[in-house]
Amino acid sequence: MDKESLLRLVDSLHRDKEIAKDVVFQGIEAALTTAARKHFKSQNTISIQIDRDTGEIIAMEGDHKIDPSELGRITAQTAKQVIIQKIREAERDVIYEDFISRKSTIVSGTVQRFEGSTMVVNLGKTESILHKPEQIADEHYNTGERIRAIVLDVKKVGARVKILLSRAHPDFVRRLFELEVPEIAEGTIEIKSLAREPGHRTKIAVASSDPNVDSVGACVGVRGARIKNIVDELNGEKIDIIRWCDEPELLLPNALKPAEVSGIILSAENKVATIVVPNDQLSLAIGKRGQNVRLAARLTSWDIDIITESELEERQKSHAVELTEVAEANKMPSGDLPAKHEISPDNIETSDKKEES
Repeated sequence: MDKESLLRLVDSLHRDKEIAKDVVFQGIEAALTTAARKHFKSQNTISIQIDRDTGEIIAMEGDHKIDPSELGRITAQTAKQVIIQKIREAERDVIYEDFISRKSTIVSGTVQRFEGSTMVVNLGKTESILHKPEQIADEHYNTGERIRAIVLDVKKVGARVKILLSRAHPDFVRRLFELEVPEIAEGTIEIKSLAREPGHRTKIAVASSDPNVDSVGACVGVRGARIKNIVDELNGEKIDIIRWCDEPELLLPNALKPAEVSGIILSAENKVATIVVPNDQLSLAIGKRGQNVRLAARLTSWDIDIITESELEERQKSHAVELTEVAEANKMPSGDLPAKHEISPDNIETSDKKEES
């Protein structure tokens, strides 16, 4: 190969594969060195350097300079295989460095094909994989359709880069909010907690560092425009946005919305919250198949036990009867009977204290 052709090859690989020119030169040098060693079978050290500016090949066997024309007689196939291998490795490294820096960010691609339940997505430079558990339930895509997902993981596997995507991960919703709500991207509004059951419901708690910025209102947008874009991307997944509060007496009622809460009993030692709701709010508080209370518990990091006002009254009565029976069993004078430990409105944190979300 003449000097001009060599330089054109390097420049072409640099532009098409986005591989640094020096990496290409090193690959060609390594290939020629490997082929030269096999050809000459010399005990001396063989080294080959290529001038980066002129493309001139300088070959040395120990202190003896090898005529570049002799390299033309070396088995071309050997050199070609090594060059291809080096270029693939360089290309893999470029792709790896690109996508490892984009881990946990949203990328857009085209559905290329299906391998069983696994979706193969073309990201332009390379292919990526969207396994079934990382897909949203009941979503259906056809070959050629555009799709967005977050980069879940990036691995080097032999000469390839394996890129794993996800639409089911909670961070996918987090990144969508960052894209749609400038205040979150700027840091004015912070996502304090997020709990999700993909394809069904997400609860997200937000707080604003600026008293003039309403955290919930900013996320919803004018006439719901911002939240609508996110819901559309998630194909109708329900999203509850609540205002974060460090006080569980205020946070827990918000987390259980849309259900109304009439009282809270907290056990801070083991982080268990007994939530009292009106009788007609029980099913709403629990949600379909326990979804609402389950997400609220994950959002707040509290174990939640929901009881109705009627159940609370029954517990009060039962507790009073137990105390009376204990007193009678010990034949205690009525004047020594311990005061009944009742859960009254005075010792229940009521939802009147909670903020409007």
